[in-house]
Amino acid sequence: MMLTPAEEMAGFIDASPTQFHAAHNAAQRLVDAGFQLFDPQETADDENPQEPANRFVVRDGALIAWVDGKAPLGPLRMIGAHTDSPNLRIRPRPDSGLAGCQQLGVEVYGGALLNSWLDRDLGIAGRVAIRWGDSSETIEQRLFRSAGPQVRVPQLAIHLDRDLAERGLLLNKQTHMQPIWALGNPHEGEFRSWLGHEMDCDPEQILGWDLACFDVQPAAVLGRDDELLASARLDNLCSSFGAVEALIAAKWAGHGPSVIVLYDHEEIGSTSATGADSTWFSQVLEQRAAALGASRSAFLGSLAGSLLLSADMAHATHPNYAERHEPNHWVHLGGGPVIKHNVNGRYATDSSTAAIFREVCSSVQVPVQEYSHRGDLPCGSTIGPLAAAQLAVPTVDVGMAQLSMHSIREVMAVADVELMITAFTAWLSQTNS
Repeated sequence: MMLTPAEEMAGFIDASPTQFHAAHNAAQRLVDAGFQLFDPQETADDENPQEPANRFVVRDGALIAWVDGKAPLGPLRMIGAHTDSPNLRIRPRPDSGLAGCQQLGVEVYGGALLNSWLDRDLGIAGRVAIRWGDSSETIEQRLFRSAGPQVRVPQLAIHLDRDLAERGLLLNKQTHMQPIWALGNPHEGEFRSWLGHEMDCDPEQILGWDLACFDVQPAAVLGRDDELLASARLDNLCSSFGAVEALIAAKWAGHGPSVIVLYDHEEIGSTSATGADSTWFSQVLEQRAAALGASRSAFLGSLAGSLLLSADMAHATHPNYAERHEPNHWVHLGGGPVIKHNVNGRYATDSSTAAIFREVCSSVQVPVQEYSHRGDLPCGSTIGPLAAAQLAVPTVDVGMAQLSMHSIREVMAVADVELMITAFTAWLSQTNS
Protein backbone atom coordinates (compact mmCIF):
# COMPACT_ATOMS: atom_id res chain seq x y z
CA MET A 1 0.00 0.00 0.00
CA MET A 2 1.28 3.43 -0.95
CA LEU A 3 1.98 5.64 2.07
CA THR A 4 0.99 9.30 2.12
CA PRO A 5 3.77 11.90 2.62
CA ALA A 6 2.59 12.43 6.20
CA GLU A 7 2.72 8.68 6.90
CA GLU A 8 6.20 8.45 5.37
CA MET A 9 7.39 11.33 7.53
CA ALA A 10 5.79 9.89 10.67
CA GLY A 11 7.65 6.63 10.09
CA PHE A 12 10.93 8.50 9.64
CA ILE A 13 10.42 10.44 12.88
CA ASP A 14 9.35 7.37 14.88
CA ALA A 15 12.51 5.60 13.72
CA SER A 16 14.70 8.59 14.70
CA PRO A 17 14.59 9.11 18.48
CA THR A 18 17.91 11.01 18.39
CA GLN A 19 19.90 13.03 15.88
CA PHE A 20 22.24 10.07 15.36
CA HIS A 21 19.33 7.89 14.26
CA ALA A 22 17.99 10.72 12.10
CA ALA A 23 21.28 11.09 10.22
CA HIS A 24 21.54 7.31 9.81
CA ASN A 25 17.96 6.99 8.55
CA ALA A 26 18.33 9.94 6.18
CA ALA A 27 21.47 8.33 4.77
CA GLN A 28 19.63 5.05 4.30
CA ARG A 29 16.87 6.79 2.34
CA LEU A 30 19.54 8.30 0.11
CA VAL A 31 21.28 4.93 -0.40
CA ASP A 32 17.94 3.38 -1.37
CA ALA A 33 17.59 6.15 -3.95
CA GLY A 34 21.01 5.43 -5.46
CA PHE A 35 23.25 7.92 -3.61
CA GLN A 36 26.81 6.95 -2.73
CA LEU A 37 28.96 7.72 0.30
CA PHE A 38 31.56 10.46 -0.28
CA ASP A 39 34.94 10.29 1.44
CA PRO A 40 36.00 13.86 2.33
CA GLN A 41 39.63 12.72 2.44
CA GLU A 42 39.58 11.82 -1.24
CA THR A 43 41.80 14.09 -3.32
CA ALA A 44 41.12 14.84 -6.94
CA ASP A 45 43.61 14.09 -9.65
CA ASP A 46 43.73 17.29 -11.71
CA GLU A 47 43.99 15.23 -14.88
CA ASN A 48 41.32 12.71 -13.87
CA PRO A 49 38.56 14.44 -11.88
CA GLN A 50 35.61 12.46 -10.57
CA GLU A 51 32.49 12.14 -12.66
CA PRO A 52 29.47 14.09 -11.36
CA ALA A 53 27.49 11.91 -8.96
CA ASN A 54 24.91 11.86 -6.20
CA ARG A 55 26.79 11.69 -2.90
CA PHE A 56 26.39 12.14 0.85
CA VAL A 57 28.53 12.53 3.97
CA VAL A 58 27.50 11.58 7.51
CA ARG A 59 29.30 12.93 10.56
CA ASP A 60 27.90 12.07 13.97
CA GLY A 61 24.30 13.38 13.95
CA ALA A 62 24.67 15.51 10.83
CA LEU A 63 24.50 14.89 7.08
CA ILE A 64 25.38 16.65 3.83
CA ALA A 65 24.17 15.34 0.47
CA TRP A 66 24.06 16.57 -3.10
CA VAL A 67 23.00 15.97 -6.67
CA ASP A 68 25.65 17.21 -9.10
CA GLY A 69 23.38 17.46 -12.14
CA LYS A 70 24.44 18.43 -15.66
CA ALA A 71 26.35 21.56 -14.58
CA PRO A 72 27.89 20.50 -11.26
CA LEU A 73 30.12 23.55 -10.86
CA GLY A 74 27.31 26.03 -11.37
CA PRO A 75 25.49 27.98 -8.62
CA LEU A 76 24.00 25.77 -5.91
CA ARG A 77 20.45 25.58 -4.69
CA MET A 78 20.66 24.48 -1.05
CA ILE A 79 18.36 23.52 1.82
CA GLY A 80 19.55 23.50 5.43
CA ALA A 81 17.79 22.01 8.46
CA HIS A 82 18.78 20.42 11.78
CA THR A 83 18.40 16.98 13.33
CA ASP A 84 18.45 17.69 17.08
CA SER A 85 15.49 18.35 19.40
CA PRO A 86 15.21 19.30 23.10
CA ASN A 87 15.37 16.31 25.43
CA LEU A 88 16.80 14.86 28.64
CA ARG A 89 20.39 13.62 28.25
CA ILE A 90 21.81 10.83 30.42
CA ARG A 91 24.79 12.00 32.48
CA PRO A 92 28.19 10.19 32.43
CA ARG A 93 27.62 8.91 35.98
CA PRO A 94 23.84 8.66 36.13
CA ASP A 95 23.22 6.24 39.02
CA SER A 96 21.33 8.04 41.79
CA GLY A 97 18.16 7.78 43.80
CA LEU A 98 16.31 8.42 47.06
CA ALA A 99 13.56 6.91 49.19
CA GLY A 100 13.77 3.45 47.69
CA CYS A 101 13.71 4.68 44.08
CA GLN A 102 16.59 4.27 41.67
CA GLN A 103 16.91 7.24 39.33
CA LEU A 104 19.03 8.34 36.39
CA GLY A 105 20.85 11.63 36.43
CA VAL A 106 19.89 13.69 33.38
CA GLU A 107 20.77 17.10 32.00
CA VAL A 108 18.25 19.14 30.03
CA TYR A 109 19.33 19.62 26.42
CA GLY A 110 18.02 22.75 24.74
CA GLY A 111 14.89 24.73 25.56
CA ALA A 112 12.55 21.87 26.44
CA LEU A 113 9.02 22.52 27.70
CA LEU A 114 9.76 20.64 30.91
CA ASN A 115 6.16 20.05 31.97
CA SER A 116 5.54 18.02 28.82
CA TRP A 117 8.13 15.46 29.93
CA LEU A 118 6.26 14.63 33.13
CA ASP A 119 4.30 11.38 33.44
CA ARG A 120 5.35 10.11 30.00
CA ASP A 121 6.66 6.64 29.18
CA LEU A 122 10.23 7.28 28.08
CA GLY A 123 12.73 5.11 26.24
CA ILE A 124 16.49 5.59 26.06
CA ALA A 125 18.33 6.02 22.76
CA GLY A 126 21.47 7.47 21.20
CA ARG A 127 24.93 6.13 20.51
CA VAL A 128 27.45 4.21 22.62
CA ALA A 129 31.23 4.06 22.28
CA ILE A 130 32.37 0.43 22.64
CA ARG A 131 35.93 -0.91 22.66
CA TRP A 132 36.55 -4.16 20.81
CA GLY A 133 39.88 -5.74 21.78
CA ASP A 134 42.76 -3.80 23.35
CA SER A 135 43.45 -1.16 20.71
CA SER A 136 41.91 2.30 20.60
CA GLU A 137 41.56 1.79 16.87
CA THR A 138 38.80 -0.72 17.56
CA ILE A 139 36.48 1.78 19.24
CA GLU A 140 33.08 1.62 17.57
CA GLN A 141 30.15 4.04 17.86
CA ARG A 142 26.97 1.96 17.84
CA LEU A 143 23.40 3.19 17.69
CA PHE A 144 21.21 2.16 20.62
CA ARG A 145 17.48 2.23 21.26
CA SER A 146 15.80 0.53 24.19
CA ALA A 147 13.17 -2.06 23.29
CA GLY A 148 10.46 -0.22 25.20
CA PRO A 149 9.86 2.39 27.89
CA GLN A 150 12.48 2.41 30.64
CA VAL A 151 12.02 5.57 32.70
CA ARG A 152 9.41 8.06 33.86
CA VAL A 153 9.50 11.51 35.49
CA PRO A 154 6.58 11.52 37.97
CA GLN A 155 4.84 14.78 38.76
CA LEU A 156 4.19 15.81 42.36
CA ALA A 157 0.63 15.05 43.46
CA ILE A 158 -1.64 18.10 43.73
CA HIS A 159 -2.32 17.21 47.39
CA LEU A 160 1.34 18.10 48.10
CA ASP A 161 1.30 21.26 45.98
CA ARG A 162 -1.94 23.07 46.81
CA ASP A 163 -0.71 26.40 45.38
CA LEU A 164 -0.28 24.93 41.90
CA ALA A 165 -3.50 26.38 40.50
CA GLU A 166 -2.59 29.91 41.61
CA ARG A 167 1.14 30.18 40.84
CA GLY A 168 1.50 27.60 38.06
CA LEU A 169 3.90 24.69 37.77
CA LEU A 170 7.51 25.57 38.63
CA LEU A 171 10.12 22.97 37.71
CA ASN A 172 13.78 22.93 38.66
CA LYS A 173 15.99 21.33 35.98
CA GLN A 174 18.36 19.90 38.55
CA THR A 175 15.99 18.46 41.16
CA HIS A 176 12.60 17.86 39.51
CA MET A 177 13.49 16.18 36.19
CA GLN A 178 15.40 13.09 37.33
CA PRO A 179 13.51 10.01 36.06
CA ILE A 180 12.78 6.83 38.03
CA TRP A 181 13.84 3.57 36.44
CA ALA A 182 13.97 0.95 39.21
CA LEU A 183 13.25 0.24 42.88
CA GLY A 184 15.87 -0.18 45.60
CA ASN A 185 19.03 1.63 46.56
CA PRO A 186 21.28 2.93 43.76
CA HIS A 187 24.74 1.50 43.15
CA GLU A 188 27.50 2.93 41.01
CA GLY A 189 27.75 1.19 37.64
CA GLU A 190 24.23 -0.23 37.46
CA PHE A 191 23.29 1.78 34.39
CA ARG A 192 26.49 0.73 32.63
CA SER A 193 25.77 -2.92 33.49
CA TRP A 194 22.22 -2.66 32.15
CA LEU A 195 23.47 -0.98 28.97
CA GLY A 196 26.10 -3.70 28.46
CA HIS A 197 23.41 -6.36 28.78
CA GLU A 198 21.17 -4.55 26.31
CA MET A 199 24.00 -4.17 23.80
CA ASP A 200 25.34 -7.70 24.31
CA CYS A 201 28.80 -6.61 25.43
CA ASP A 202 30.84 -6.51 28.63
CA PRO A 203 30.06 -3.32 30.61
CA GLU A 204 33.81 -2.65 30.76
CA GLN A 205 33.85 -2.35 26.98
CA ILE A 206 31.55 0.68 27.17
CA LEU A 207 33.73 3.78 27.11
CA GLY A 208 31.02 6.43 26.93
CA TRP A 209 27.64 7.37 25.54
CA ASP A 210 25.51 10.12 24.04
CA LEU A 211 22.12 8.93 25.24
CA ALA A 212 18.80 10.68 25.72
CA CYS A 213 15.29 9.98 26.89
CA PHE A 214 12.55 9.96 24.25
CA ASP A 215 8.78 9.54 24.16
CA VAL A 216 7.91 6.01 23.00
CA GLN A 217 4.42 6.99 21.81
CA PRO A 218 4.40 6.89 18.00
CA ALA A 219 3.16 9.72 15.79
CA ALA A 220 -0.59 9.78 15.20
CA VAL A 221 -3.08 11.40 12.85
CA LEU A 222 -6.00 12.89 14.75
CA GLY A 223 -8.92 15.28 14.55
CA ARG A 224 -12.47 15.12 13.24
CA ASP A 225 -11.30 14.87 9.63
CA ASP A 226 -7.80 13.42 10.21
CA GLU A 227 -6.25 16.83 9.51
CA LEU A 228 -3.70 16.96 12.33
CA LEU A 229 -0.44 15.11 12.92
CA ALA A 230 0.84 14.79 16.49
CA SER A 231 4.42 13.63 16.93
CA ALA A 232 7.62 14.03 18.86
CA ARG A 233 10.47 15.97 17.24
CA LEU A 234 8.52 17.71 14.47
CA ASP A 235 10.98 20.49 15.26
CA ASN A 236 12.98 19.80 13.24
CA LEU A 237 12.79 16.31 11.74
CA CYS A 238 9.85 17.51 9.66
CA SER A 239 12.15 19.90 7.77
CA SER A 240 14.95 17.32 7.63
CA PHE A 241 12.60 14.80 6.03
CA GLY A 242 11.37 17.42 3.57
CA ALA A 243 14.93 18.29 2.55
CA VAL A 244 15.85 14.63 1.96
CA GLU A 245 12.70 13.96 -0.09
CA ALA A 246 13.29 17.09 -2.19
CA LEU A 247 16.87 16.06 -2.94
CA ILE A 248 15.77 12.57 -3.98
CA ALA A 249 13.17 14.15 -6.27
CA ALA A 250 15.87 16.41 -7.75
CA LYS A 251 17.97 13.32 -8.44
CA TRP A 252 15.15 11.52 -10.27
CA ALA A 253 14.31 14.65 -12.27
CA GLY A 254 17.93 15.26 -13.26
CA HIS A 255 18.09 18.66 -11.54
CA GLY A 256 21.19 20.08 -9.95
CA PRO A 257 23.52 21.10 -8.62
CA SER A 258 21.41 20.74 -5.47
CA VAL A 259 22.64 20.34 -1.89
CA ILE A 260 21.11 19.69 1.52
CA VAL A 261 22.74 19.98 4.93
CA LEU A 262 21.24 18.60 8.13
CA TYR A 263 23.15 20.25 10.97
CA ASP A 264 23.30 19.16 14.60
CA HIS A 265 23.21 21.24 17.82
CA GLU A 266 20.84 23.98 16.63
CA GLU A 267 18.89 23.76 19.88
CA ILE A 268 21.98 24.74 21.90
CA GLY A 269 23.35 27.49 19.69
CA SER A 270 24.95 25.65 16.72
CA THR A 271 28.53 26.21 17.92
CA SER A 272 30.04 22.78 17.33
CA ALA A 273 31.97 20.83 14.71
CA THR A 274 28.70 19.85 13.00
CA GLY A 275 26.63 22.92 13.81
CA ALA A 276 25.68 25.79 11.54
CA ASP A 277 28.22 28.04 13.26
CA SER A 278 31.11 25.96 11.90
CA THR A 279 33.04 25.62 8.66
CA TRP A 280 32.13 21.95 8.16
CA PHE A 281 29.54 22.58 5.45
CA SER A 282 31.77 24.92 3.46
CA GLN A 283 34.69 22.50 3.82
CA VAL A 284 32.68 19.61 2.39
CA LEU A 285 31.39 21.80 -0.44
CA GLU A 286 34.95 22.76 -1.31
CA GLN A 287 36.06 19.12 -1.12
CA ARG A 288 33.21 18.23 -3.47
CA ALA A 289 34.32 20.89 -5.94
CA ALA A 290 37.94 19.73 -5.71
CA ALA A 291 36.93 16.14 -6.39
CA LEU A 292 35.27 17.38 -9.59
CA GLY A 293 38.52 19.05 -10.60
CA ALA A 294 37.47 22.62 -9.79
CA SER A 295 39.86 25.25 -8.46
CA ARG A 296 39.12 27.17 -5.27
CA SER A 297 38.36 30.19 -7.41
CA ALA A 298 35.77 28.20 -9.36
CA PHE A 299 34.28 26.95 -6.10
CA LEU A 300 33.94 30.48 -4.70
CA GLY A 301 32.43 31.54 -8.00
CA SER A 302 29.72 28.90 -7.67
CA LEU A 303 28.91 30.12 -4.15
CA ALA A 304 28.58 33.67 -5.42
CA GLY A 305 25.46 32.72 -7.34
CA SER A 306 24.05 30.25 -4.83
CA LEU A 307 20.96 30.43 -2.62
CA LEU A 308 20.15 28.76 0.72
CA LEU A 309 16.74 27.87 2.13
CA SER A 310 16.97 27.55 5.92
CA ALA A 311 14.16 25.16 6.92
CA ASP A 312 12.93 25.11 10.50
CA MET A 313 9.47 24.93 12.02
CA ALA A 314 7.33 28.05 12.44
CA HIS A 315 4.88 29.17 15.13
CA ALA A 316 1.24 28.81 14.16
CA THR A 317 -1.05 31.32 15.85
CA HIS A 318 -2.25 29.65 19.05
CA PRO A 319 -6.06 29.95 19.35
CA ASN A 320 -5.86 30.05 23.16
CA TYR A 321 -3.07 32.66 23.25
CA ALA A 322 -3.74 34.90 20.25
CA GLU A 323 -2.44 37.91 22.21
CA ARG A 324 1.05 36.36 22.11
CA HIS A 325 1.26 36.84 18.35
CA GLU A 326 1.76 39.80 16.03
CA PRO A 327 -1.88 40.59 15.11
CA ASN A 328 -1.26 41.34 11.42
CA HIS A 329 0.74 38.17 10.82
CA TRP A 330 -1.38 35.26 11.98
CA VAL A 331 -0.20 31.89 10.74
CA HIS A 332 -2.60 28.98 10.13
CA LEU A 333 -2.03 25.25 10.36
CA GLY A 334 -2.45 23.87 6.85
CA GLY A 335 -1.78 27.23 5.24
CA GLY A 336 1.48 26.25 3.55
CA PRO A 337 5.12 27.25 4.08
CA VAL A 338 5.82 30.24 6.33
CA ILE A 339 8.43 32.85 5.39
CA LYS A 340 9.99 34.11 8.63
CA HIS A 341 11.05 37.75 9.02
CA ASN A 342 13.00 39.57 11.73
CA VAL A 343 14.71 42.95 11.28
CA ASN A 344 17.23 42.19 14.05
CA GLY A 345 18.74 39.25 12.19
CA ARG A 346 17.16 36.39 14.10
CA TYR A 347 16.07 35.11 10.69
CA ALA A 348 18.11 35.53 7.52
CA THR A 349 15.23 36.47 5.20
CA ASP A 350 15.36 39.71 3.23
CA SER A 351 13.02 41.08 0.56
CA SER A 352 15.02 39.52 -2.26
CA THR A 353 15.16 35.97 -0.89
CA ALA A 354 11.53 36.14 0.26
CA ALA A 355 10.50 37.19 -3.24
CA ILE A 356 12.44 34.32 -4.83
CA PHE A 357 10.87 31.75 -2.51
CA ARG A 358 7.40 33.22 -3.05
CA GLU A 359 7.83 32.95 -6.83
CA VAL A 360 9.05 29.35 -6.53
CA CYS A 361 5.96 28.42 -4.52
CA SER A 362 3.69 30.24 -6.95
CA SER A 363 5.12 28.18 -9.81
CA VAL A 364 3.82 24.97 -8.17
CA GLN A 365 0.60 26.45 -6.70
CA VAL A 366 1.77 26.24 -3.08
CA PRO A 367 0.31 28.95 -0.79
CA VAL A 368 2.72 31.00 1.33
CA GLN A 369 2.33 32.62 4.75
CA GLU A 370 4.51 35.18 6.53
CA TYR A 371 5.60 35.27 10.16
CA SER A 372 6.75 38.32 12.08
CA HIS A 373 7.41 38.05 15.82
CA ARG A 374 5.57 40.17 18.37
CA GLY A 375 7.80 43.16 19.14
CA ASP A 376 7.66 42.95 22.95
CA LEU A 377 8.72 39.30 23.14
CA PRO A 378 12.22 37.85 22.54
CA CYS A 379 12.46 36.13 19.16
CA GLY A 380 14.01 32.71 18.62
CA SER A 381 16.43 32.00 15.81
CA THR A 382 17.44 29.28 13.35
CA ILE A 383 20.44 27.99 11.44
CA GLY A 384 19.72 30.62 8.78
CA PRO A 385 21.73 33.62 10.01
CA LEU A 386 24.71 31.47 11.04
CA ALA A 387 24.84 29.47 7.80
CA ALA A 388 24.41 32.64 5.77
CA ALA A 389 27.36 34.21 7.62
CA GLN A 390 29.57 31.13 7.14
CA LEU A 391 28.82 30.84 3.39
CA ALA A 392 28.11 34.50 2.53
CA VAL A 393 25.11 33.23 0.56
CA PRO A 394 21.66 34.90 0.32
CA THR A 395 19.27 32.97 2.57
CA VAL A 396 15.56 32.71 3.24
CA ASP A 397 14.19 31.31 6.51
CA VAL A 398 11.11 29.14 5.99
CA GLY A 399 9.15 26.74 8.18
CA MET A 400 5.96 24.76 8.46
CA ALA A 401 3.39 25.91 11.00
CA GLN A 402 3.09 23.99 14.25
CA LEU A 403 1.80 24.32 17.81
CA SER A 404 3.49 23.21 21.05
CA MET A 405 7.01 23.89 19.78
CA HIS A 406 9.65 22.27 22.06
CA SER A 407 7.04 20.11 23.75
CA ILE A 408 7.74 16.39 23.95
CA ARG A 409 4.81 16.07 21.52
CA GLU A 410 4.04 18.71 18.89
CA VAL A 411 1.26 19.13 16.32
CA MET A 412 1.02 20.29 12.71
CA ALA A 413 -1.38 19.95 9.77
CA VAL A 414 -1.21 16.79 7.68
CA ALA A 415 -1.66 18.85 4.50
CA ASP A 416 1.46 20.90 5.21
CA VAL A 417 3.73 17.87 4.80
CA GLU A 418 2.96 17.51 1.10
CA LEU A 419 3.02 21.29 0.59
CA MET A 420 6.48 21.39 2.19
CA ILE A 421 7.88 18.65 -0.04
CA THR A 422 6.40 20.26 -3.15
CA ALA A 423 7.86 23.67 -2.26
CA PHE A 424 11.30 22.29 -1.33
CA THR A 425 11.45 20.20 -4.49
CA ALA A 426 10.60 23.23 -6.60
CA TRP A 427 13.28 25.25 -4.78
CA LEU A 428 15.97 22.74 -5.73
CA SER A 429 14.73 22.52 -9.32
CA GLN A 430 14.82 26.24 -10.09
CA THR A 431 17.72 27.80 -12.01
CA ASN A 432 19.50 30.51 -10.04
CA SER A 433 19.44 34.02 -11.40
